[in-house]
Amino acid sequence: MMRLLYINPNSTEAMTESLVSVARGAVPWVEVLGWTNPDGPPAIQGAEDGERAVAGLLALLPKARAAEVDAIVIACFDDTGLEQLRAAAHCPVIGIGQAAMTVAALHGGRFGIVTTLDVSVPVIAANVAAYGHRPACAGVLASGVPVLEVEAGGADVEARLLDTIAAATAAGAGPIILGCAGMSRLRAGLAAQSGAVLVDGVLASAHLACALASSGDDPATIATVAE
Repeated sequence: MMRLLYINPNSTEAMTESLVSVARGAVPWVEVLGWTNPDGPPAIQGAEDGERAVAGLLALLPKARAAEVDAIVIACFDDTGLEQLRAAAHCPVIGIGQAAMTVAALHGGRFGIVTTLDVSVPVIAANVAAYGHRPACAGVLASGVPVLEVEAGGADVEARLLDTIAAATAAGAGPIILGCAGMSRLRAGLAAQSGAVLVDGVLASAHLACALASSGDDPATIATVAE
């Protein structure tokens, strides 16, 4: 059986559990493992938090090799440490942000990204450009909801996310990407209420990681083709 590993760069175990539940539901024929970075901040909100998390992510790679995982997914929309892990890992590595943008671009037209706080926007915008999606991106919009509040959920959180989804649609976006792993379990409800096509990086990465692990190709080559 293929084995995928989702690594949460932050230290919040509840977030790991919820996103791994979504991934397992997406690919029930695959063994999905979920690990939490014990040395990461409680949430990744901006470049400084991401930088703090990288050493802990790299420290998990020997354990991942021993577990014989077929692909690693970085479970943060910032794709924290993607290049460093990809260079050092024994298997393909993708990020949920990269996966979501790849799938959204395949829908055609322009996509929007709904994220958490303003501090996250520059990191995500830089990734949009690095992955070659700038012409297809209608904008990266912050909802003003912190990561751990998104994870907690609730009516107020969903209302604020719906408002931001509506703003992305008004800005010309077709498919809209949910730009936080904590939004993954909210996708179905938000889609039903908004009527928008919502792309979730946890779901997208589950399918793309399976394809990548099955291909036997170098992950950097696949990423270049996807861009």
